[in-house]
Amino acid sequence: MQCRANILITELFDTELIGEGALPSYEHAHRCLVQEGCEAVPHRATVYAQLVESQRMWSWNKLFPIHIQAEDSEKIIVSPPEMENCPGAPSVYDIQLNQVSLHDFTPLSDVVTMFSVDFSKPVSRASAYYTVHLEAIKSGKAQVVLSWWDIDMDPAGSIKCTMAPYWVQSTSEDIPWRDHWMQCVYFLPNEELVLQGQSVGLTAFHDDYSVWYKLQKGRNEDATTAIQVESPVCRCQAHLLWNRPRFGELNDQNRTAQYLQALQKVLKPDSVCLSISDGSLLPVLAHHLGAKEVFTLESSAVSHSLMQKIFNANHLEDKIKIIEKHPELLISSDLEDKKVSLLIGEPFFSTSLLPWHNLYFWYARTALASHLTSDVTVLPQSASLHMMIVEFKDLWRIRSPCGTCEGFDVHIMDEMIKNSLDFRESREAEPHPLWEYPCKSISNPLKILIFDFHQTVPEHTIKNEGIINLTKTGKSHGAVLWMEYHLTPSISITTGLVQVSNEKVCLILFHLHSAPWGGG
Repeated sequence: MQCRANILITELFDTELIGEGALPSYEHAHRCLVQEGCEAVPHRATVYAQLVESQRMWSWNKLFPIHIQAEDSEKIIVSPPEMENCPGAPSVYDIQLNQVSLHDFTPLSDVVTMFSVDFSKPVSRASAYYTVHLEAIKSGKAQVVLSWWDIDMDPAGSIKCTMAPYWVQSTSEDIPWRDHWMQCVYFLPNEELVLQGQSVGLTAFHDDYSVWYKLQKGRNEDATTAIQVESPVCRCQAHLLWNRPRFGELNDQNRTAQYLQALQKVLKPDSVCLSISDGSLLPVLAHHLGAKEVFTLESSAVSHSLMQKIFNANHLEDKIKIIEKHPELLISSDLEDKKVSLLIGEPFFSTSLLPWHNLYFWYARTALASHLTSDVTVLPQSASLHMMIVEFKDLWRIRSPCGTCEGFDVHIMDEMIKNSLDFRESREAEPHPLWEYPCKSISNPLKILIFDFHQTVPEHTIKNEGIINLTKTGKSHGAVLWMEYHLTPSISITTGLVQVSNEKVCLILFHLHSAPWGGG
């Protein structure tokens, strides 16, 4: 550059504001590239926070006690102490808070300003913290900090872009939809009871790439000691193996009740049980329901270590044997020369992204054929892949070539995809947590493939072709795909659609996946 610039124009932000390296980039620009007193566009950013109690969100971070009714007694599965006190995953949970109902959380504070960054002045990447003293507006358990930011494009703040969720904004107009900038859910290290009217200190820490929070009760607590607090890092290993939706699955009492009911139907007093899933609690359920022998196959050192901690916390270390091997490497001595009469799985594997990735269970079952009894019971007994054509309210925008062509004819769009390398990836299915992205069905749900776990994986390709009849008027933005696992003839677990109503499609709160424009 022949001279330093006097205007700095950037877009360096992510949902957390600083996660893409905004601070070191601005620091370098002011040191090397721009004049003193330059103007920056945008001019400033402000980060806001609200302290809330939310059992639903807290279930994405901690393992709740699980109650098992076995015969005439009740057993409780508890989490190990390391998990109770673990600060959790180091990364923020960024979600579409506009899809979270007001019934799912209780505000314990007003929205407060945590800190601002003026981009027209020198910026430092150095770690810092900001404490705001607030008064609890309601009694409850402080568990979660909801956070977002806005930016003033000009010094006067007359041109503003805000990420504030719907309950903060006063406008009656539709809130602009964004997927590259959403809102943040931060989990406090431990839940803290606060009383209405109580003064608490909320501290936001940041290094050069991430933000985290800590709650301090009382104004007299010395917040400067908190500067020594390091960014959250999982110490219990559960947050390394289970993502947030997985915690939600494990804490779903209705889902656990279905597995318990199914296990009670197939378990026998002489059952030799083998579980195939990553970090599953099914072996514990099987043991408490009376299985004679229980083994669990864990394919990684992390899942092995985590399950060992859970078994120890529940005094099961001598009751359930962990085998750290891939299925094809299992030998008879690993099973103490016993044949497996009951093979179980949720199934869940930490590397799975798309609905059918958990069909690894079927391949594992095939590899274990020689270790199974001739009349082995497999739970789930089968799985099915389902599909439905939907019109998205907003998600279609992420694959729109111009961002605004909602009315494009689907056949024209297909031709554009076929002839454009830029949209080659649109033919592949993508994982999306669709509870965050409203849609309505324009076809009935359709079962398109069935996988029979009683049999080994066939050598021939499994495929199905046909025509989907559209039952409603709308724009065919995508084909939603999900799996259902049939534990017994009468008990099934769905990972997608719960029910169809006349008003909207109701989706469960875990993984549900779509292939835009019907591809994939």
